[in-house]
Amino acid sequence: MRLSSAQLAPLRLPGFRNLFYATLGSSVGTLLAAVALAIDVKDRTDGSPHTGLWVGAVLIVEFLPTIVVGLLLGPLLDRLERRSLMIAADALRFGVFVALPFAGNAVTVVGLALVAGLATGFFRPAVYAGVPNLVPGDELPAANALLQTVENASWAVGPLVGGVLTAAAGPSAAYGINAASFLVSIALVVGIPPRLLQSERALSRGHWRDLADGFLAALRSRSMLAVLVAWGIASLATGGANVSEIFLAKNTFSAGDFGYGLLYAAIGGGLVLGSFASAGLLARYGTARVYGGSLAVMAAGYGASAASPDVWVAAGCCLVVGVGNGAAVACNALLVQRGTFDLLRGRALTFVMSITYVLVGIGEGIGGLFLDRTGARWLWGGAGGTLLVAAVAGWMLARKLGGEAVSEAEVRRDAAPVAAAN
Repeated sequence: MRLSSAQLAPLRLPGFRNLFYATLGSSVGTLLAAVALAIDVKDRTDGSPHTGLWVGAVLIVEFLPTIVVGLLLGPLLDRLERRSLMIAADALRFGVFVALPFAGNAVTVVGLALVAGLATGFFRPAVYAGVPNLVPGDELPAANALLQTVENASWAVGPLVGGVLTAAAGPSAAYGINAASFLVSIALVVGIPPRLLQSERALSRGHWRDLADGFLAALRSRSMLAVLVAWGIASLATGGANVSEIFLAKNTFSAGDFGYGLLYAAIGGGLVLGSFASAGLLARYGTARVYGGSLAVMAAGYGASAASPDVWVAAGCCLVVGVGNGAAVACNALLVQRGTFDLLRGRALTFVMSITYVLVGIGEGIGGLFLDRTGARWLWGGAGGTLLVAAVAGWMLARKLGGEAVSEAEVRRDAAPVAAAN
């Protein structure tokens, strides 16, 4: 896989380059630790009739705070300095993973994961809200593709290593590596001038009015509405598959911790390929075809995984899932970033993320409830069918777009927010 000069162009910019390497460092550790968290909670609750719900809980609390941030605290991403928010979030996550090896029970593990999720709820939206300020507009697809490729490469490597490491040395080793990765991320983010991540900062007109401004910007944007509908449906499907993945590997295929890491890593490998190819696909085929097609590829991968005879065939099918997912997420990022301007981008972006995460949580909750009754195969097959609906919705909504986002003039006219120079 060879990157062209056009695909690498954003890395010539020091600010984006630091963000790229910070993302690389923290993503590897986070995905490695994600496998350790799921295995840790499952092992602590084995024998309980509610093991599936416990695993679902640790998955849900990793992103539940993002929902709270998006629905209640999103204006902070536009009012406060984004770089400071990112540094504080990394520092908090460092503390969580230093503390996790000393957790005495599953409740404590879930509680600490909740705190880490709160930090992530501020960090990731701040990154993606700031990217359009770090690179020229015509390089935004390439910048997104680079960030997502490195995140997804971490997904491919981290879980596989995490499964092996956790099986050999227990989850504490994975927690320690993740803690160190956040220190590296802090050092790199400190090197980005604040003005490069944020062109202007909003002054509050009152917290609830600030929230309403962000919701209005998201709902009035046809680009963001396409993501809310299509990716919302897809989120229900992937939520059910997420909570049952460890059971598909360890119980259905009898492949143990390594098998879980293998499936996780296969999806990550596909994500790398899909995100890597996304900029070229978007340029050649347009958003509607890429969006609908990528969701259809995900559907095929989940359906084939459900019918697989063993973990190795399922891993190949998971690779297909990841390819579709990587391209779809690239479409999501571009649509959302271009859906409004910088003054409202943080809160509008977190609103869209929150809604889709709510649907992931609902999907995971449903999956946890039905897992013992139906088994992991049926949940993955159901995910494939639901994703076909998402593919049709994504194609139909995206083909109606003229490529324009809600303009700065329109939002300033309707919301009239006050800005402060950075």
